[in-house]
Amino acid sequence: MDLHTVRSFRRPADRDELRLAPGETLLAGGTWLFSEPQPGTSGLVDLTALGWPPVEVVGGTLRIAATCTVAELVSSPLLGRLAPLVRAAADAFLMSFKIQHAATVGGNIALALPAGAMTSLAAALDGTAVVWTPGGGERREPVAELVRGVRDTSLAPGEVLRAVDVPLDALAAPTAFRRIALTPHGRSSAVVIGVGDRVTVTAATTRPVVLAAGRLEEGLAAVDCWYDDPHGAPDWRASVTATLARQVVAELRGAAA
Repeated sequence: MDLHTVRSFRRPADRDELRLAPGETLLAGGTWLFSEPQPGTSGLVDLTALGWPPVEVVGGTLRIAATCTVAELVSSPLLGRLAPLVRAAADAFLMSFKIQHAATVGGNIALALPAGAMTSLAAALDGTAVVWTPGGGERREPVAELVRGVRDTSLAPGEVLRAVDVPLDALAAPTAFRRIALTPHGRSSAVVIGVGDRVTVTAATTRPVVLAAGRLEEGLAAVDCWYDDPHGAPDWRASVTATLARQVVAELRGAAA
């Protein structure tokens, strides 16, 4: 879709040029940005111009740049045992190969949709969001807490999601993935990912929910943010999520044994 309100386009050379003027918005992959009218947007600032490495090892963590595309993440040789899980999360997008080569990890997380597959993956891997603040500083927050609800994050005006840092321990942990939708090629109604002793629920809830595998039933009973939309009623989502979560825990225990 053409954005008829856009009058300027900038490719910043450094962090100082990320300061947004009124009406400007950040552009990464643009797969959502260009999917519908953006009447309040008069300028675009292209984050990809900063040239962040898509995936690298930094300070004992696997760093996934916010501008890393889904395709770049899936094909990274640094994933190790995580490769099948990353592929499963990417396929949950139900996107074309063209979109996978444009959509970015950071864009998906910042959009904060319940069925955001990169939010599911990053939260499940105990990922920490690295956020650049307007004053030149940096703050860190678990991705599971950064996303607070439907289209709601803790990102303040002027803040930029720089990367997601994943503990290297996650690369060796057993994993399990379950997903369900109302139709074979429909949007995810529930996504449950197990990594080590963590079970993370997304799509069925308005925000990521992280549960301890050893206290699954207690954790499920305490969930208070089941999502309600055309892709599933809250009671149905709660029921199928419980079934999927039990399967995930059983698979994790089997792998550990």
